[in-house]
Amino acid sequence: MGYVQGAWESYRAFLAQSPVVGGVATALLLVSFVVTWAHFEQKLSHNPSEPPFIRYYVPFIGSMIEFGVNPIEFIRKHQRRHGNFFTFLMFGRRMTVCVDIDGNDFVFNAKHSCVTAEDAYNSLTKPVFGEGVVYDVPNSVLMEQKRMVKAGLSIENFREYLPVFVQEVNQYVDKHWAQREGTVDLLQSISEMIILTASHTLLGPEIRSRMHEGVADLYHTLDSCFTPLHFLFEWLPLPSYYASDKAHAELDRIFGAVIAERRKHVGEKHTDILDVLMESRYKTGELMSDKHIGNMLIALLMAGQHTSAATTTWALLNLAARPDVVAEARDEVAAQMGQPIPASADLPTPGYEDVKAFGVLDNVVRETLRIRSPLVQVMRKVIKPIAVPGTEYVIPAGNYVVASPIISATDEKYYANAEEWVPSRWNNAGSGGQEEDKATTDYGFGATTTSARSPTLPFGAGRHRCIGEQFAYLQIKTILYVLLARFDFSLDPKRGMPGRNFNSMVVLPEGPVLCRYKRRD
Repeated sequence: MGYVQGAWESYRAFLAQSPVVGGVATALLLVSFVVTWAHFEQKLSHNPSEPPFIRYYVPFIGSMIEFGVNPIEFIRKHQRRHGNFFTFLMFGRRMTVCVDIDGNDFVFNAKHSCVTAEDAYNSLTKPVFGEGVVYDVPNSVLMEQKRMVKAGLSIENFREYLPVFVQEVNQYVDKHWAQREGTVDLLQSISEMIILTASHTLLGPEIRSRMHEGVADLYHTLDSCFTPLHFLFEWLPLPSYYASDKAHAELDRIFGAVIAERRKHVGEKHTDILDVLMESRYKTGELMSDKHIGNMLIALLMAGQHTSAATTTWALLNLAARPDVVAEARDEVAAQMGQPIPASADLPTPGYEDVKAFGVLDNVVRETLRIRSPLVQVMRKVIKPIAVPGTEYVIPAGNYVVASPIISATDEKYYANAEEWVPSRWNNAGSGGQEEDKATTDYGFGATTTSARSPTLPFGAGRHRCIGEQFAYLQIKTILYVLLARFDFSLDPKRGMPGRNFNSMVVLPEGPVLCRYKRRD
């Protein structure tokens, strides 16, 4: 049931844990529902200067159920009926959907004085990331924080990360995939590989060494706040919020001890983001506090965990169904490395230039991001009425604008056989037949592409463009390199290719994601 089922399951767990508080919250919700019935009927009557408004039958809830079942099909259906701009009601929120390349560009490059990501996401991210970072600061401060982190994502550091990636994946499969062949929950395994490789390289070996000593569990506790329920009802006294506070307190203690120990050895340099954050200063000359450094480390790991895990899992599932692409990738890797690749833990560590030259694996990641984007929608909140260029529409303050690049990324007018996984379509890489706009702007964290008029935007665009793209490609391609060298994969014959699970904020394969592996000779 998608969003609705995810929110309902979270709410049931809440009621089971706190029946008294849950009963009061339910009563308040019902009263709110009744009181707002007439209010929303009057307020949401269609204004011809605004995008078409989708009729609904249940006040307050609006079109939430239909959207929650399958948001992609919902958006496509109403795009056919109403065009690239339309509005629907979701639990009292007016959501203006903006699709195709015009809609993508409008949302990602709307003036910050008119729309903000901070007002859209802070209630969701603050319990997870903590205070004073990302969306819990003014946008200018966020841009400075992105600049600090980006300074640590250098090619020199990437070269140091590659042996760590290979080592971590080898250690994981030797321990958890010890049999010659078997069936694994691929999403669970890949998620663990992602968090181990990322924590070791970005957060540092001290924090990586504590992952099995409770740190991973603390991250999982924080992650439990990243659900549709927490976005829709941030005012509910959910037990997960209290658990989040305790997890943050414990992580503050752990990170604080690591930071204090590093300060005792000032001359010793590391290639992780922790070192960068400890030395970076805001424009005011102020250093980031230890607490905010810890919160940035949490945000750094959380920001890419689900998206990279989902992308790597979908890539392997599709590779399991396409042995021809696997063979092509292996041949290219061997040619690039100048030697046959052994199917064991002794496989050579590729250099940075090698991984960059793994063109087939690059195509695999790009095509996976196109057809199985981890994010269905990206939101901004309108704080000042904003006109939609090329139309007569004006979107009022209080609305949320929603971009959904996966709609254009799977549109036949940009990609032939758009719903098919065809990595070779990227051999002559382009933007789906569109001329790529090379114009750049520096929002405070370095030059980034200005235009978002592209059918595929897996890492966003504009001031909120993800700065971790190069790291993600390097991490995912290296994991695929190790796994394809050591194993053959096939889909579970009973389940086949899994469908998409829309229950969470990141679209994952429906679980359990069973996949068969067999060690190569």
